[in-house]
Amino acid sequence: MDEVFIGTIVASTLRVSVPLILCALAGVLCERSGVIDLGLEGKMLMTAFATAAVGVASGSLGLALGAALVVGVALSMLHGYACVSHTGDQVVLGMAITMTAAGLSVVLGIAWFAQGGQTPPVPEAVRLSRWFVGAGEVVAQIPLVGTALSLAFFGHNLMVYGTLALVAFVWWLLYRTRFGLRLRAAGENPTMVDAAGVSVKALRYQALALNGVLSALAGAYLVIAQNPSFIPNMTAGRGYMALAALIFGKWHPVGALWACLLFGFLDAVSIRMQGAELPLIGAVPVQFIQALPYILTVVLLAGFIGKSVAPAALGRPYMKER
Repeated sequence: MDEVFIGTIVASTLRVSVPLILCALAGVLCERSGVIDLGLEGKMLMTAFATAAVGVASGSLGLALGAALVVGVALSMLHGYACVSHTGDQVVLGMAITMTAAGLSVVLGIAWFAQGGQTPPVPEAVRLSRWFVGAGEVVAQIPLVGTALSLAFFGHNLMVYGTLALVAFVWWLLYRTRFGLRLRAAGENPTMVDAAGVSVKALRYQALALNGVLSALAGAYLVIAQNPSFIPNMTAGRGYMALAALIFGKWHPVGALWACLLFGFLDAVSIRMQGAELPLIGAVPVQFIQALPYILTVVLLAGFIGKSVAPAALGRPYMKER
């Protein structure tokens, strides 16, 4: 393989993995506290719509991101109100959020923009620019590996680098802070946490707030970094892929990162292989290539969901004993 091919595959993998990683981190924080989140897909979809709608109306990146954060946190607080405060069914509520978001985003899109549920492209000011382009040109001068390294790791937008930093931050938060210890304890033994005088509900709401922020960033990324306008169901199952990744990664941020990169790699390869011909096989069917990430999702969920040990109190509403 030449340097250009390797570099572009790695770069594409990083770019397409960003929303998966952000959603997986959101799920890790939420589920480590004991709350199942099947609404990742819906939160990402609704925040993508909010980003596009406000971005088109205002032309401001800050306002577009602010709208996404408001919508993401609001949906997570709704999740908490129904499932943490009122012990509702977490699976049903998560699916309800996703189904509502899929319909509401289209209805609002038709009502506001009259383009079949789509939004107009956001202005260039709302799009993210490339970083470290100059450094990449310097690195490209290194013999043998310079071109591959330059293409792979330089010239991405800020959210690509920020997402990788967030993986380290979430790991530190969960495993090196008192808050993280209490959060994990709330997902394993909430009775013990309550006996220690710490509010289980407060911990779960805090986890859901962080979940909403990360989900919002994932949804916003789809508009400000990948596709410049909102398209109905543009998340294309990424929320469920992120769920599979966090299960495969054993509810650990670093494990989820590697699983998301695997999904991203398959997605990047599927783009590159469309129309390609392989020895003894011939032309690879485009439909098969496009289905690879989804096939892997099913395989991981079927093969590892029973082997991965979830937090002991995951999905169990906690009622404080009087």
